[in-house]
Amino acid sequence: MILLSVTGVIKMILMLLGAFVALRFIGQLMQAKRNIAEENQFKAQQNQINREKAYVDKFKGKTSIIPKNHSSSSRLKAEDVPFEEVTE
Repeated sequence: MILLSVTGVIKMILMLLGAFVALRFIGQLMQAKRNIAEENQFKAQQNQINREKAYVDKFKGKTSIIPKNHSSSSRLKAEDVPFEEVTE
């Protein structure tokens, strides 16, 4: 028969309990870090949307002529539309 010492059993229980508490604490820290990163990403997206909305509102109703050799990196995307004469 194997005899277990009471102090050894208590030490093992305390070590397992300590490991469990430490892992839980680390998990909560990682979750908080992830939440902060998601919040920062959401704020960045909202700022981008607000900037684009302000740009569109600033030029709403205005017409501009875009030259043919205009670069494609513009904020406004232009598309050539074929002309069709409508007769009834």
